[in-house]
Amino acid sequence: MSVTAMNPKELARKVIQKEPLFILDVRNEDAFRDWKVEGENIQYLNVPYFDLLDGVEEIVDQLPKQQPILVVCAKEGSSILVGEMLSEEGFNTSYLAGGMKAWSEHLEPIKVADLREGGELYQFVRLGKGCLSYMVLSGNEAAIIDATRMTDAYMMFAKQMGVSISHVFDTHLHADHISGGRMIAEETGATYWLPPKDAEEVTFNYEPIEDNAHLQVGASRIDIQSLDTPGHTIGSMSFIVDEAYLLTGDILFIDSIGRPDLAGKAEDWVGDLRHSLYETYQSLSPEHVVMPAHFMIVEELNDDGSVAEKLGVLMERNHGLNVDDEREFRSMVTDHLPPQPNAYREIRETNMGNKTPSLEEQREMEMGPNRCAVR
Repeated sequence: MSVTAMNPKELARKVIQKEPLFILDVRNEDAFRDWKVEGENIQYLNVPYFDLLDGVEEIVDQLPKQQPILVVCAKEGSSILVGEMLSEEGFNTSYLAGGMKAWSEHLEPIKVADLREGGELYQFVRLGKGCLSYMVLSGNEAAIIDATRMTDAYMMFAKQMGVSISHVFDTHLHADHISGGRMIAEETGATYWLPPKDAEEVTFNYEPIEDNAHLQVGASRIDIQSLDTPGHTIGSMSFIVDEAYLLTGDILFIDSIGRPDLAGKAEDWVGDLRHSLYETYQSLSPEHVVMPAHFMIVEELNDDGSVAEKLGVLMERNHGLNVDDEREFRSMVTDHLPPQPNAYREIRETNMGNKTPSLEEQREMEMGPNRCAVR
C-alpha cells in the first residue's frame, strides 16, 4: 500500500461536506495548538515528527484501522516520510500536498447569490486562514472585494467566467493578510478603490471610496453602495451589493465582531465600532444578508461552505450586538482581546506599499489563524 497525495481542494471539499476524517498532524505541539485544519467531523492526533524518526510503532494503537489517515505537516516533506512508514504498517494513508502552507493559500469559490438583473455574487472561502473575499459578476465585467494575495485564483476564475475585472475594492487596510487588490488592478487595468482615511500613508495611487457612493458594474448595472463603518480601522467601509447583500469587512462577523486595536487605537476607536454596529447597521433592513471578510470557527460555515446570515438573525444571536451597557461593551472589546495576528505590523506596512517582502516572507507573515475578531 503506497501513500498518496491529497491536494488542498480535495481537503476543502471534505471539510465543507463534513466528511469524517482522521488527521495525524506531525508539527510541533505549539504549532498544532495554535492552528490546525478545522472541520466538524475531524479527529486529530498530534505527534511531532521528531518523535517518529525511529518508527511509528508506538502510535499504531492510537490510529484507526479501517479509516483513511491524512498526515499533515508544515510543508509536506515530513508528512510524506511518516505516511510512508504508516503505509508499510498497512494503514490507508495520504499526505496533505504542500502542507499547511498550501492549505493556508487555498481559495474555494462558492456561488452565493443570483443578482436581480442577471448578475452573480461569488464568495471565495479561504478555509485555512478564515479569510473571505468576493467577486460580483455582471455582463462581461467583474468587481472584486477584499482580495487575498493569491491573485491567480481570481484571474483564472474571471477568465473561466468570461469576464474582465474592472474594479477592485478593499473594505479597509488589512492587518492579518496581504491584500491582492493592488496587484490585480496593476495586472488588469482595473480601478483600485480604498477608504481614504485608511490610505493616508500608502505609497501608491488609488481611487478614494467615500461614504454613500454608488458604483455600477457590468451590463446589468449591479449597484455597489459604500457605507462608512469605522471601528476596526478608522476608515473601514461596508458595501451593499444589489440592495440586498451587506459586505461588512472586519466590522461584523457571523459569530463575533471586529477588534479595534490592530493600529494601536483600541481606546480611540471603540466608540466608532459601537456606533457602526448599534447605529449604522441597526438602521438597515434586517433582510440584508451579512457577508463578512473573515470567519473564526468552522461552525460559521453554512451547508454549502459559504459564510452568510441575515442581519436580523445576527441582531438576535450575535453577542457583540446585544451588549446594552456601553461600559460593558467597551470592556469587552478592549480588556479581553485575543492574541494579535502574526506579523500584523509588517502586513500593514506591506499593504501600505512600504514593504515588498518575497513570496516566502509573505507566506511566513500570514501563517496562523484569523485573529480579527472579539467573541
